[in-house]
Amino acid sequence: MRFDYSEEQQMVRNMVRDFARNEIAPSAGQRDKSGEFPAEIVKKAAELGLCGIAVPEAMGGAGFDTVSEALAVIELASVCASTAITLSVNNCVFCWPLQTFGNAEQKERFLKPAARGDFLGAFCLTEPNAGSDATNLSVKAVEDGSDFVIEGTKAWVTNGGVAGAFIVMAVTGEGEKRKEISAFVVPSDLPGISVGKEEDKMGLHSSNTVQIVFEGCRVPEDLMLGNRGDGLKIALSTLDQSRISVAAQAMGIATSAFEEALRYSQERQTFGKPIAQHQAISYMLADMAMEIETATLMTMRAAWKLDQGLPFTREASMAKYYASEAGKRVCDRAVQIHGAYGYSTEYPVERYFRDVRVTTIYEGTSEIQKMVIARDMLK
Repeated sequence: MRFDYSEEQQMVRNMVRDFARNEIAPSAGQRDKSGEFPAEIVKKAAELGLCGIAVPEAMGGAGFDTVSEALAVIELASVCASTAITLSVNNCVFCWPLQTFGNAEQKERFLKPAARGDFLGAFCLTEPNAGSDATNLSVKAVEDGSDFVIEGTKAWVTNGGVAGAFIVMAVTGEGEKRKEISAFVVPSDLPGISVGKEEDKMGLHSSNTVQIVFEGCRVPEDLMLGNRGDGLKIALSTLDQSRISVAAQAMGIATSAFEEALRYSQERQTFGKPIAQHQAISYMLADMAMEIETATLMTMRAAWKLDQGLPFTREASMAKYYASEAGKRVCDRAVQIHGAYGYSTEYPVERYFRDVRVTTIYEGTSEIQKMVIARDMLK
């Protein structure tokens, strides 16, 4: 068993680390305050292949593996979680399902340009009354000749207001046991699509999160992704894969929070010595380091299994659950170590604390992860 990274994986990590620190970090705090979307940064990221990290080169991507993708997300999230999630959504919940389930024409029309960064993609699953229960969708796609007419509202759509295309899950029929759900690739400029409410979030202020409203939106039948009724399968397998990226995001944020706390604890003095030399603080730092190390190993194991073509659902859920909860604890301790300064926006740990919180919620809450893990164990 090897625990080191290949030369190529290290190259990706180092390249993204340099880009993150030089191009993203200087404006991250200001964008958190202003809510400005990092459009220029996304353009520069596209030039480095970061819009299609694990997409094959023949399909416009960089052709790296999932481990490299996870390493890239850690580096991006360590300086700006908003930028990390913006790129992760394009990579993991737009490009990946297209690469996995799309036909040749759909890949040529949508996957190639999204992987190149010509436009960003978004994923429309959640609705105002359908979150953890993905079978409870109310957005419908009614067949009308050679088109499907989509009606309804999707919620919490990351990149929704800036996307060039969406992957949309919609009800295409009512069955005896459950609704028939199908997936569609929908260009954002089709008539009948509008951007609704923009969410005023606790964190991730410079990522774009909106409602997308469909009103009589006619989608040609050749834009159905996979077969009719495959929507739930496509959605759940996409979430399985994207949970690895969320785990990596949590670890990137937590790593920076830990480094800030470690630095501050060696500078701040009480009772005649740095607070790092007090047992209470040193034990907190030790716990933080152990949780980051454990979560990182779990995340990379899930990524490795996906790359090997092995079953990875349980490992991805375990990594997502543990990394997000550990990240939350690490960032909380970082604020505590900073004391009153940790509660001030002058110190980055305040932003890390807010940004990491959502990782226990999106791509399936921590409670849903336990359900997935238990169900997989009890098969």
